[in-house]
Amino acid sequence: MKRVPGIAWLMCVAAIVVFMVAAAVPRASAPVQALQTIGQGTGFQPGAIPLNPRALSGTGALIVGGLLFLLFVYRRRLYILCWILGWVLVALSMFVAGRSYAGENVRLLAYGLSQFLGLLSALVFVVSADAYPTRPRLPRGYVYVLLPLFLWFALAPLGLGLASVYAPGHILIAGALGAAGVAHLGLLRQVRMLGAAVVGASMLVQAVSNVWVVLREPVTQSPDPPNGWLTLVLYLIAALGMQLMTFEDMTWELRRTNRRLETAQGKLRRMVITDALTGCRNRRFFDEIIGREVQRHRRYGIPLSVLFVDIDRFKAINDTLGHEAGDRVLQQVASFLLHNIREADYVFRWGGDEFLILLSCGEAEAARRGAALQAAFARSPEAAELPAGVGLSVGTAEIEDVTADVMALIRLADERMYENKRALRKRGSA
Repeated sequence: MKRVPGIAWLMCVAAIVVFMVAAAVPRASAPVQALQTIGQGTGFQPGAIPLNPRALSGTGALIVGGLLFLLFVYRRRLYILCWILGWVLVALSMFVAGRSYAGENVRLLAYGLSQFLGLLSALVFVVSADAYPTRPRLPRGYVYVLLPLFLWFALAPLGLGLASVYAPGHILIAGALGAAGVAHLGLLRQVRMLGAAVVGASMLVQAVSNVWVVLREPVTQSPDPPNGWLTLVLYLIAALGMQLMTFEDMTWELRRTNRRLETAQGKLRRMVITDALTGCRNRRFFDEIIGREVQRHRRYGIPLSVLFVDIDRFKAINDTLGHEAGDRVLQQVASFLLHNIREADYVFRWGGDEFLILLSCGEAEAARRGAALQAAFARSPEAAELPAGVGLSVGTAEIEDVTADVMALIRLADERMYENKRALRKRGSA
């Protein structure tokens, strides 16, 4: 039986929590009658226990920050740290505004600081989106902007009342949350992650909610969030999106690492099976594929032949012009052979100045193709750049169905190559 994916469990738990919160919050806003009913002897009524929406929201924000901190311990990424800081600021904002204060000035100051902390948390969420791929850019101008805002939110309520920070605070918070939402949605252009879409959408809805508060609810002497239940639900959705985005980021990084490993493995394999000087396959690769090619030849009746190629006058070039000239000859001949065979055939550097070509054809066709390669090389631009007398000698042999020893056929092709070389010398001296 297959295990249920962890993301499915996370979504189920989040759905249950959202349902419980949605059912419990209306009771939290009910009239406080617990103390009155106790005094009247009617007994204790659990449904009348008062719950502060801001305190509940702050507690939820701290829980989300704690869960993200556990992720940060396992996966230390800057964007997760920014999320944690943002949720801690949200919690502080809610706790500061949700407490009861004896003095009026203290209450006004607390509400202004709460609005500023809410704005600061939204700005941190903007930075978290920028911190996902790389380190965020934090111009010093941010400090010059935040300092006057802090002074306004801290001092304006004392002289101008709550109205001076109520609507401006919600509007600024809405703008910052909107920017954070757009920034998280913008991550979709880099990496396809459902978590980033969930976080971005929830922040955009939260931004609209803040604007709706200003348009619908006028400022009062004790402004409490009329959409506290919606805030809690959006918090949970954003938290779910952040958890999901972190897991998706790990999965995406694993896939990227696997692709890099596959690429590195492919490069390493090419290095192992390729001759470094000529770019042809080496004898290791021949030993690896010859058994498979012979089996394919026998199973499907595909003809298979070997063409043994040797470079004329190569030893004389090494002795008189040096090994650098010899290497250049090998590279030119290898380039010519690679460009003049079919993609289904193989060219191997067999050793020294010898090359072996594995052809999908019969012996007669292989002999014709060998002669064509000799003639084409003699008039090719590669041969014109090489020392005089450099040419190709070839010998062929076909792998029959009853062939048990491929190396014996290669030796036969080698002998025929020497016969061809002697015939070319006699023809040249005649």
